[in-house]
Amino acid sequence: MTDTIIPVTSTASGIGKEVAPDLYSLTVQIVNVCFVGHPQQADEWVLVDTGMPGSAERIVAVAAERFGTDKRPGAIILTHGHFDHVGAVRELAEQWDVPVYAHEQELPYLTGRSDYPQPDGSVEGGLVAKLSPLFPNEGIDLGERIHKLSADGTVPKLPGWRWIHTPGHTPGHVSLFREEDRALIAGDAFVTVRQDSLYKVIAQVEEINGPPRYLTTDWQAAWESVKQLAALQPALAVTGHGLPMSGTQLSRGLEQLAREFDRVAVPDYGRFVKEERSETNEAEWIL
Repeated sequence: MTDTIIPVTSTASGIGKEVAPDLYSLTVQIVNVCFVGHPQQADEWVLVDTGMPGSAERIVAVAAERFGTDKRPGAIILTHGHFDHVGAVRELAEQWDVPVYAHEQELPYLTGRSDYPQPDGSVEGGLVAKLSPLFPNEGIDLGERIHKLSADGTVPKLPGWRWIHTPGHTPGHVSLFREEDRALIAGDAFVTVRQDSLYKVIAQVEEINGPPRYLTTDWQAAWESVKQLAALQPALAVTGHGLPMSGTQLSRGLEQLAREFDRVAVPDYGRFVKEERSETNEAEWIL
């Protein structure tokens, strides 16, 4: 992985929000990481995603404030392996001496065997999309620290949560869901800010959008993933980018996204865009 840093700083950078008593979202530059575990009741906690390169010190400081300096996480869970979600993973895993888990189909990018496709600067979108070819796309090698998530859907060290395969943005993208309170950690399956727009990223304009356009390689799979998450009827959601969302704003926005994904999320053009040519409700997608 290179040391490239996105030249964008959200006004929400550094801000944390307790979404539930045991779910805390922290914005680091333009991406969110989640601390899962009750500060007073949990014997250990779990970190979901690790933010941008250079985020480790901030994440460790917030973890110490929330859980105490003597409580390290039981595991790190990755929704996927893009550079803005694994930026501090190697440093944190070594410092805390903890295992890292991801979907089996994401492992080639986390064991140094494969690189992601180069971000698509030609895709329809704003300035961030145009800058995206500057972003790192190299895989990383976590060696023996990386493990595949169990096929039964359980999440290590997080009883009550299950992982859901939500591909499209990447082949092995996962989201995490807890039935008890219908809490969702969606990663980049959908986001609550228009991530390709520089203005909306900086201002953190709240609106449910599909996955970041410049890195999403399979739009049909991405649509099916959004439908799957909408069917869960989450009561609250933390996404990889944008502010946490709940209630009617979330339910209505996610339902609309699932219903009109081809119109509101899929870009009109770009390297990974496929054309819908069927006039029926079942789209026929061609290269």
